[in-house]
Amino acid sequence: MSLGRSRVPSSTSLFAAAFLLGSVPAWSAQVLHRGNGAEPETLDPQLSTGVPEAHLQRDLFEGLVAEAADGKLIPGTAERWEISPDGTVYTFHLRANAKWSNGDPVTAQDVVYSYRRLLDPKTASKYAFMQWPLKNGEAFSKGENKDPEAIGIKAVNERTVQATLERPTPYYLGLLAHHASYIVPRKAIEAHAERWTRPGNIVSNGAFRLEAWTPQDRIKLVKNPSYHDARSVQIDEIYYYPTEDQQAELKRYRAGELDLTYRIPVDQIAWARQNLPNETRITPFFGTYYYAFNLTKPPFQDNLKLRQALSLAIDRETIVEKVMRGGEVPAYGWVPPNTLNYVKFDSATAALKQADRDAQARKLLAEAGYGPGKPLEVEILYNTSDEHRRVAIAIAAMWDEKLGIKAKLVNQEWKVYLDLGAQKQFQIRRAGWIGDYNDAWTFLELLKGDIGKQNPAGYTSGRYDELLRRSATTLDLNERARILAEAERIMVEDTPVAPLFHYVSKAMVKPHVQGWQPNVQDVHPTRWLSVKK
Repeated sequence: MSLGRSRVPSSTSLFAAAFLLGSVPAWSAQVLHRGNGAEPETLDPQLSTGVPEAHLQRDLFEGLVAEAADGKLIPGTAERWEISPDGTVYTFHLRANAKWSNGDPVTAQDVVYSYRRLLDPKTASKYAFMQWPLKNGEAFSKGENKDPEAIGIKAVNERTVQATLERPTPYYLGLLAHHASYIVPRKAIEAHAERWTRPGNIVSNGAFRLEAWTPQDRIKLVKNPSYHDARSVQIDEIYYYPTEDQQAELKRYRAGELDLTYRIPVDQIAWARQNLPNETRITPFFGTYYYAFNLTKPPFQDNLKLRQALSLAIDRETIVEKVMRGGEVPAYGWVPPNTLNYVKFDSATAALKQADRDAQARKLLAEAGYGPGKPLEVEILYNTSDEHRRVAIAIAAMWDEKLGIKAKLVNQEWKVYLDLGAQKQFQIRRAGWIGDYNDAWTFLELLKGDIGKQNPAGYTSGRYDELLRRSATTLDLNERARILAEAERIMVEDTPVAPLFHYVSKAMVKPHVQGWQPNVQDVHPTRWLSVKK
């Protein structure tokens, strides 16, 4: 039996059956098979943190704002909205036909419940900061204000929601399209607690609903007839497959078992470009791949020169050209290029030759107290992926050759890796950050001292945090960009993280998949796709 294919009759068998019955079928299901990286940690939009989960949640749920096929923001469960002249009050009008998958209406009270749940410290969402712009949102999230009624979100009536912000937030609509801001079903959550996302319990408001989930095998979604735009949704069934082994994923794609891949194996990119050029989709992606140093404990706590030495000794051009080979851009800063309303600071490191960086690295390592007389061994944590393994092997070799530092590679599956990162149980870990909306804030906020477990390194800097606070109250976009660039400069010099490269998205897409559009945020809701064989 062919792995990964649904038991949907082929067109040939359908025709044969129809011939025997004396009629030709007028309809057959459109089925899409998608590779999806790691096994999802959860389908709860307010508890997940990874890209594989976001792909599923984008099909299952919807926020007030949604994403078009090209990634642009469009009305979601809200059909329209108004923004006050001072930019602090947003009034959203829900669609009259917005419904949950069980047929119940989606109401303004559901939105209020969802945002309060996201911010509630008891929920322990790593993405609670997505609604910190709400008046008293941050204070409630941190337990400083315990009154949920004080949060700036209220139901004016059954179909009208009003959000009041602490200050103008130019990117607020982008936050509402993020999975943490999706509307979640209060009745299902209260009835089933942490089991509410299981098949049979889950209720959702997106274009699809969950029908079955076999761990480490597949997740089946089916079209949601209660969705407000169900008439334009062409896919009837979606099968998502965990595909951490990228070589195996490509084999399944070539065998016709997958219509879309999650990634392309690094060593197969040249082959794919040459042999399947029309199916190879490589485009700029709004993200940064990096290594994080654990600043909460030795050896990197309070040792800036050691962190700088290790970062300088990484030959990013070699990583991009010899290891990744997909068109990635070497990163000497944190915020990706082409970010809206932003001008990156000029990094002095980027202008140096690698030989000069290496010389600086050796000098800094000695000043940090390490060398032949005091060798250093470190651990690199990464999640299961051939790509991450290759990068780690290359960097370990660079540190050994240039600095005499030995690196032990520690591989963990996705859920364990996430938990170790959140608990700061690592020395160095590979990580990536994909912008949740096109603004520099989505990157810079991640390293605020009060952001919580999402802060990848445990970094704190009073100067950095103060600049971010200033930018949040600056209405002039040019001045705001200048302030944020200064914050990025300070953070990069402090080296809590070592940015390696800015991403490109790399996927294979079958010719019969229609509606797939490249976009910098690499979002491809199945709502916009169809299968035309």
